[in-house]
Amino acid sequence: MKIWLTEHNWPWRPERYRFPTEQMLLTLFPGEKPEYPDTSYPSAPPESLTGEKGVVITLSRGAKLASMSVLVKLEDRCQSGVVRFPSEKLDEPDEAVYHTVSHALKQAFYKAGAALLGHELPWGSLTGVRPVKLPTRAMLAGKTAKQAEQELRKVYRVSAPRAALAVECARAALDVKRGLEPDGLALYIGVPFCPTRCAYCSFISADVKRSLALVEPYVEALCREIELAGSLLRERGLHIGSAYMGGGTPTTLSAEQLHRVLSAVENFLPMERCSEFTVEAGRPDTITADKLETLKAHGIHRISINPQTMEDGVLRAMGRAHTAAQIEEAMELAGRHFGGMVNMDLIAGLPTDTLEGFGRTLNRVLDMDPANITVHTLALKKGSRLIEEGKDLCAPEEVEAMLELAGQRLRGVSYAPYYLYRQKYMSGSFENVGWTKPGAVCAYNIVMMEELQTVLSLGAGGITKLVDPAERKIVRLNNPKYAKEYLESWDKIAAAKRAAADFQAELARRGGESKSPPR
Repeated sequence: MKIWLTEHNWPWRPERYRFPTEQMLLTLFPGEKPEYPDTSYPSAPPESLTGEKGVVITLSRGAKLASMSVLVKLEDRCQSGVVRFPSEKLDEPDEAVYHTVSHALKQAFYKAGAALLGHELPWGSLTGVRPVKLPTRAMLAGKTAKQAEQELRKVYRVSAPRAALAVECARAALDVKRGLEPDGLALYIGVPFCPTRCAYCSFISADVKRSLALVEPYVEALCREIELAGSLLRERGLHIGSAYMGGGTPTTLSAEQLHRVLSAVENFLPMERCSEFTVEAGRPDTITADKLETLKAHGIHRISINPQTMEDGVLRAMGRAHTAAQIEEAMELAGRHFGGMVNMDLIAGLPTDTLEGFGRTLNRVLDMDPANITVHTLALKKGSRLIEEGKDLCAPEEVEAMLELAGQRLRGVSYAPYYLYRQKYMSGSFENVGWTKPGAVCAYNIVMMEELQTVLSLGAGGITKLVDPAERKIVRLNNPKYAKEYLESWDKIAAAKRAAADFQAELARRGGESKSPPR
């Protein structure tokens, strides 16, 4: 779709605003790709441009009010949206101007786009992956939960059910935030191997059969990084508050390899005040009694077993080499070591699945009685086999029905939503929601998703996030993406760990009122 960013009465450097423009284009018209013509917008009236598709974005400044106008044309139909704000806001510092203009652009684009589509989107004009941040900040600023919910509905046109859902999760985030300390940080350990690659997956993980030679040296390198991180944190008086081992599928490692990694965690990292440690056991075809015994012996108190579906035909379509019966066997085995402290992931909208099949999956998972259930919406990720093979997907209306069914069934048996996030290319523009039984919240998920605290990431593909809560700034330090690169990049890895430890130590020294993070 052609996009013209034009100027009228005020030089607003329109090229700066391609990112929010493309965010709204993706949200409203996910099949369209942006094009920026070299020429100015045609002088002919939009209605006369037969067969043309395009977006015209214009910012004009008056004496008192500035106007952001977005005109959207789809072949023979045309709609416009206008948002006005005080002209004096264009005289504020550059960062504030960018925020004001971007917000107005998105709102005006959404007005026009929703009118053309003939319906509202569940999350309205919100494009980010963390919608819960808005009500969380509103309540931190003194607004009531009801006021925060109304802001989502009126300002961003979020649907009533999604606005209420976001506020529920914001309450859970505030509960966790109250317990965080400036000398604490969260820990993520990545194991980028899986037994096979699922059709929907685009994560940085390798089929263990193809990368077997990398697994043992990877374990050794990871233990070395754990030792370095531990010495740096202990020297600076820091501690780990919550921890998570993911991937990939960590239980792709052998019991002995898991023992070595977790022994390094115990021996070197400051885990004395760690309130929870979760490990992804993900694929049931990687779960054995000796691995679960190893995890339990090292103090792991929650694992994830992620069936995604309990329909055997859907499992085969995803490329999973196990059956629903094996999931039930894995849960029975897990119950002997972890009781009910298990999270189970489900995905709404998988190819070949149906509303009836998804309902059967819910029933079987609820019969297994896990402490947490995360209901994902299928995300159409670049690099996944679903995209490459062009598989038929569920219609957005069916995905919405699946999510509604999940919410009704889970609330009916005392689960409550506690965190949520969204992704690009998500079917129907919906969300992923974590549900929990009373008293079983996974604090790490909230800390990580709402960016409440620094997350130190170890292993290939790990992204350390240095979080300055006072200034609401975040700096990311990336470990090398792939296992082979990781094994060859010790100097870079070590430098990032030192930067992270120094940052958090300074934050702790100031009681959480840090200056800007290092760049």
